[in-house]
Amino acid sequence: MKWVYILAGIALLVKMLFMSDAVSNLPEVLNGENDLSGIIFLDKSITEKVVAESGVVNAVSGIIFRNRLYDTIFEVIVFTIAILGCNFLLANENPSCTIYQFKDRSSVILARLGATIAALVGIELAIRGHLSPGGGFAAGVAGGTAIGLIAITSSYPWMQEIYLRYNAAIWEKVSVLIFIVLAVITLSGIELPHGELGALFSGGILPILNILVAVKVALGSWAVVLIFIRYRGLL
Repeated sequence: MKWVYILAGIALLVKMLFMSDAVSNLPEVLNGENDLSGIIFLDKSITEKVVAESGVVNAVSGIIFRNRLYDTIFEVIVFTIAILGCNFLLANENPSCTIYQFKDRSSVILARLGATIAALVGIELAIRGHLSPGGGFAAGVAGGTAIGLIAITSSYPWMQEIYLRYNAAIWEKVSVLIFIVLAVITLSGIELPHGELGALFSGGILPILNILVAVKVALGSWAVVLIFIRYRGLL
């Protein structure tokens, strides 16, 4: 997969060097340096402008996945490097002989109930993150929390078997690559129709980017959890 990452990096570099961005001028609404009403109006106009241009009612998602998409791309890449770093740094160590887990029934029930709630919250944040507070990173953290709660109440071989059976590592890498490709296309000025503002299917490509980030963060967290259980015996 290394050559795929290299090609994606080259494509992003070409985009930054040779393809211009559409830059819009902000309205000049400040009449003086101490004009607080003008500052409030400017903030409001920026928010409305982001909502109008991104097609999502959650202006934060519009900023993260459109106005500051360069930053988001590298945040995803940094998270990927962190996961690879955990595996690399612990690869030469001997696996832990003792794995600490919850054994009493009440703790297991509470942990798995919390995992169910966290998983449902993660799905909600991933699907509707462009409509309400939330988004891909928050959804991925909720999904990773659910996986962590399951890990401290289940056997390591079972968790590893599920991880390998469903090719979670491959899906994690695929989600990163698809995210980078779609992000480069978006940065090139090509966008899907925004749809009706406030509807579930609105915002063009933004909901898809939300879901891809959620998948990436959740599966990456799963990989880190398994690594620390294997080599450290605990989370």
